[in-house]
Amino acid sequence: MGSRVLFTTVAIIGLAGCSRENGVHTVAAADRTPASSPVVSAEPAPDPEPREAPPPAARVEPRAQPAFLIPSGTRVRVRLAQTLDTKYSRPGTTFGATLADPIVVGNQVVVPRGTPFTGSVVESKRSGRFRGRARLEITLRTFRMKGVTYHLATVPDTRVSGSHKKRNLGLVGGGSAVGAGIGALAAGGTGALIGAGAGAAAGTTTAFFTGRKNVTLPVETPMVFRMRSSVAVRRS
Repeated sequence: MGSRVLFTTVAIIGLAGCSRENGVHTVAAADRTPASSPVVSAEPAPDPEPREAPPPAARVEPRAQPAFLIPSGTRVRVRLAQTLDTKYSRPGTTFGATLADPIVVGNQVVVPRGTPFTGSVVESKRSGRFRGRARLEITLRTFRMKGVTYHLATVPDTRVSGSHKKRNLGLVGGGSAVGAGIGALAAGGTGALIGAGAGAAAGTTTAFFTGRKNVTLPVETPMVFRMRSSVAVRRS
């Protein structure tokens, strides 16, 4: 029995010794772990705080140069680029013209000489054969400069033909006198009366065929128009 107790005691002491060796070995292994080893976390890193996008830079528009203002009442002197005639120019017909004198505002030439203008016929009326006068009324509508078309309104220029009265009296009276002279030579006093009547009829016929009077404005005719309203013209 004593040997059993002795064996049990030796076994217990052996187990205790193994435990101490294992503990020392474990601690030593732990001591060999570097103290500065980083700790790796399994959690994802938080996203950085979103930043607001900077506002877009303000766009700087170039300053528009103030326009030249041609005031109302300004006189526009042009020369016709074509012939106008009441015989064939009807209302609404357009025509061309060229600026004869530059348009100046202050000391600045705003519209140079030679600038093309366009106009239109406002009224065109032929005269009668015995009475009535021919009438031609025209105005300017636009001009074009540096690729830009400007609209304007001008006071119309009106031209009227002369009167028929003196001309008709001369034709009829002259015809009567010539007819009377021829009749007197042919048949005395009676012939003079007959000749006067025939001459008057001939004079009237002449007036009928030649009595119309037209208003004609040949090419290069100088014209002056007055502006009814102001016009703004871009600076170059």
